[in-house]
Amino acid sequence: MHRVHARRAARTAPATAFVSAPEPRTIGSVARGRQLIAGNFLFSGLLVEGPQMSIWDIASPADAVAAEVQGCAWLDDLAAVGTDRARKKAQTWVFDWIARYGKGTGPGWTPDLVGRRLIRWINHGFFLLHKQDKDASDQFFRSLGQQLVFLSRRWSVTPPGLSRFEALAGTIYAGLSLEGMGPHVDRAVAALAADCAEQIDPDGAIASRNPEELLEILSLLNWTLQALSETGRRVPPAMLEAVERIAPTLRALRHADGGLARFHGGGRGLDGRLDEALAASGIKTLPEPGLHMGYLRMTGGRSTVIVDAAPPPTGPASANAHASTLAFELTSGRRPLIVNCGSGARFGDEWRRASRATPSHATLGIEGVSSSHLARGSKLGTVEEYLSDVPGDVRCKPADADGSRQHELSHDGYRASHGLTHARLLDLSVDGRTLEGEDLLVALNPEDEALFDVVLDTTSLQGIAFSIRFHLDPDVQASLDMGDRAVALTLKSGETWVFRHDGAAALSLAPSVYLQNGRLKPRATQQVVLSGRAMAYATRIRWSLAKTQDTPDVVRDLVQADPVDLTD
Repeated sequence: MHRVHARRAARTAPATAFVSAPEPRTIGSVARGRQLIAGNFLFSGLLVEGPQMSIWDIASPADAVAAEVQGCAWLDDLAAVGTDRARKKAQTWVFDWIARYGKGTGPGWTPDLVGRRLIRWINHGFFLLHKQDKDASDQFFRSLGQQLVFLSRRWSVTPPGLSRFEALAGTIYAGLSLEGMGPHVDRAVAALAADCAEQIDPDGAIASRNPEELLEILSLLNWTLQALSETGRRVPPAMLEAVERIAPTLRALRHADGGLARFHGGGRGLDGRLDEALAASGIKTLPEPGLHMGYLRMTGGRSTVIVDAAPPPTGPASANAHASTLAFELTSGRRPLIVNCGSGARFGDEWRRASRATPSHATLGIEGVSSSHLARGSKLGTVEEYLSDVPGDVRCKPADADGSRQHELSHDGYRASHGLTHARLLDLSVDGRTLEGEDLLVALNPEDEALFDVVLDTTSLQGIAFSIRFHLDPDVQASLDMGDRAVALTLKSGETWVFRHDGAAALSLAPSVYLQNGRLKPRATQQVVLSGRAMAYATRIRWSLAKTQDTPDVVRDLVQADPVDLTD
């Protein structure tokens, strides 16, 4: 039906001009823009080198690369370069899109992609129309109008989540920006206000628990609110209230270096995007103590720890979710130290599936089993892998509840399969120089003990194998120390941390990967691993991460934005 409505929209009356001069509201990368100009196309882990190629030639209509290209977020990167050559590339590719797909054919005709594309085309409208003749201008506005008509007819079938916010925000933004398109706005505004009330809970959380998706939603709402205000339209209270709820939550999900925690398919966010969104919101409220979107944030000195302390999403909201319960990330100043591997969705199905498993996160896992499982489900005719058999009882007792700084967490993800509950105790010192941890595998009652005995028998009484993983940021240099009883971790800032443990498990350094969109392939890194076997109803492993005594409290550390690396 998307295709049917796309072809019908191509026969409708077009828009003729902008209501007022649009201003760019999106941030791009100069480094990526220069690569595009040079003909190096890097999308979703695919690198195509073709200086004479059109951007529309680099992927088949069915794959994720085509979807990323069709959203036209790359226009932000070309506009960031801002040269005549960059403008020429942008103009050529946009008008090539109109010639190829403007009649409703080909990929890119889904409401979320059309909404994303419309926002970029309008944001950079004068960049694209610079020195263009009347025929080109007419084509451009005709295509904008036709895409808006398509959106106005199809946003209602978009499933809840980021896709629906993109479709509605694109409809409103385009309807307010284009002459003669105002009648499409009111219904979309009412729907967006309703979604703000229904999809963003009272604590500013969304069902997917993806921090980067929450940032994208805040950016879309900011742009929409600004457009409504500039045109003198009434702003629904539900939209303003949603922004007021989201901003403090995002502040709680950012590390000391300004990046977002990388959980449930989300990344750190584009450099500057979070700061820009928070500033544009005008909301300066700080987060209250406690959980935010199911995450626990611990701070001390220049260090932050963010822990996944709630059950994972389920159903359609879990299409990108991970089995990361009780995993944590640690950042010291401007340098990440302990990380999760990240989302492998940009690197193919195998990487996507592997990145969602428990071993790809900084937490304890029983060998061969994740704390949540993947199961196939359908979503608008497509097959997705959702999380199933997730921990049903995830508990978090924050510090200071009893005068202590120790946070107590637990989940029952291994209870049904092994009779074991995973408990984790974390204590970050006031000065942020030491993180002390304790992981336990416990059978809590006679029924759990009976199941544990059955599973133990299947191992010929050799014990249930488990590993506690601490994935390291790629910029951390790690080496075994003190006769392989500790690991020295050196950051680029010059800080040195030491990982120690109580000897109840075997310590090793193992290869790991850091998955990051914008790179050709996963980056190689390392992980600290504590391995052991649960032989009794209670198994306890203690460990600590601490700065060395000669590491100062304050380090002068200027982080430069690295260009996108096409080789590693």
